[in-house]
Amino acid sequence: MTSFIQLHLLTAYPPSNLNRDDLGRPKTAIVGGTERLRISSQSLKRAWRTSEHFENALGDFKGTRTKRLGTEVYGKLISADIREKDAEKWASAIAAVFGKVKKENPLETEQLTHVSPEEWQAVMALAAENREPEKEELDLLREKPKAVDIALFGRMLAASPAFNVEAAAQVAHAITVNQVEIEDDFFTAVDDLNTHEEDAGAGHMGDAGFSAGVFYQYLCIDRDRLVENLQGDGELANRAITSLTEAAARVAPTGKQNSFASRAYTSYLLAEKGGQQPRSLSVAFLKPVRGDDLMTRAIEALKIQCDNFDRMYGDCADERRAMNAHTGKGDTLKDIIDFVAD
Repeated sequence: MTSFIQLHLLTAYPPSNLNRDDLGRPKTAIVGGTERLRISSQSLKRAWRTSEHFENALGDFKGTRTKRLGTEVYGKLISADIREKDAEKWASAIAAVFGKVKKENPLETEQLTHVSPEEWQAVMALAAENREPEKEELDLLREKPKAVDIALFGRMLAASPAFNVEAAAQVAHAITVNQVEIEDDFFTAVDDLNTHEEDAGAGHMGDAGFSAGVFYQYLCIDRDRLVENLQGDGELANRAITSLTEAAARVAPTGKQNSFASRAYTSYLLAEKGGQQPRSLSVAFLKPVRGDDLMTRAIEALKIQCDNFDRMYGDCADERRAMNAHTGKGDTLKDIIDFVAD
């Protein structure tokens, strides 16, 4: 039976703009007929996988997501005194293994490619030969690369679908449980050398959108697929699960942090394990939470919806643990991490 780990988090962010749209304003979604703040799953996953915590725990097993693999190879060849024309040709051939290269710049792929550590090592070892690679030597991709971020979040190679990796973790877009309005922060900057003798105006003026709210965040991890993606390494899979759990609780996206310092730890974390069909608890917030204690009301709504699903469908998890940093009661984060580890 497939084993799933589900995480439900409630995190309160003060005024912030963690994830911006194409106009620079906070991303939103209409939920239950009302506007909510939204943090995209892409933003969350990048914040976690590039965090210092994730790097320290899993750095040796973390991939590199880039378009510039060919540029790196080219630089290595040039440093070995290879002619520019040859270096570009050889580097482009290697980059083309990982994706279609750009016509205007054959050293870059058209799309970002997630390269595992062992693939990166193979690329650099081939480049170190300082010669044109043979066709059979360009077999650099791995069907199941031992990289935790690729194993968790997947990899899609349009040019080489046989080397795609199906994600073991599904991450929902985080949404606020409360209705929001986007406000604008009008700001000015003063020129320190302006004596105001001729011009008393600001040196710069601008505005930035922001809002605040309590976010519901949902993750589901297929542990069996994660182990399979990691070549059967159960110990590494456990490290990946525990590191992801801790990062989800501690690490905030970096958008506009210098302007708002909106770093937040999760206030409530419900962790579940079992072989049952996973389900989100976002339906608890179709009706926006209101009142002067949003976190308490959000926790109550989450618990009620969880109990209602159990009552109607039977137990939706074999085991549960909950951390409540809002009241200081229940399990600690360490307890949760020990629980999600196999």
